[in-house]
Amino acid sequence: MARLTAINPEVATGKTKELFNAIQGKLGVVPNMMRTMANSPAFLESYLHLSGALAGGTLGAKTGELIALAVSESNACDYCLSAHTYIGANLVKIKPEVIEAARLGNASDVKTDGVLKLAKALVSKKGLLTDSEVEAAKEAGLTEGEIGEVVGHVALNILTNYFNNTAQTEIDFPVVNAHQLETV
Repeated sequence: MARLTAINPEVATGKTKELFNAIQGKLGVVPNMMRTMANSPAFLESYLHLSGALAGGTLGAKTGELIALAVSESNACDYCLSAHTYIGANLVKIKPEVIEAARLGNASDVKTDGVLKLAKALVSKKGLLTDSEVEAAKEAGLTEGEIGEVVGHVALNILTNYFNNTAQTEIDFPVVNAHQLETV
């Protein structure tokens, strides 16, 4: 059961209504996470700005989804795993085995694997990476700008994971549970 209330878009007013209209126009729906974030329009707007800025980065949508899957698995966020599994499979067209590998922090492509290893290390070490971990990301082909974007994506996903785990947001995607991988 949700701990925080999801605001009904039909009764939203003011800044919340403006944000919901923009989300509805872009996605065709206002997901429960955003409806719940809207209890603080400033929080929802901040999330949308950071998410939008990172979407325009050099890593691309597929890599962003793979990072989201790796971080969400690490933080046991079923809402985000469900959302990003759905988005990855249906909108970005990521194969199921690639989604599963990403949750574990693995990829067959050297650069993507470096991205996911970096993301998992950032989460597990709370950002306190060693010189060799940063060097490994560079050796995998990441530029310094891309390393910065990975940090940004990890931070964005920690934000949403912690929010959804706190709120116990009602999952409005096909449910995917953390720590229930076939390969684990």
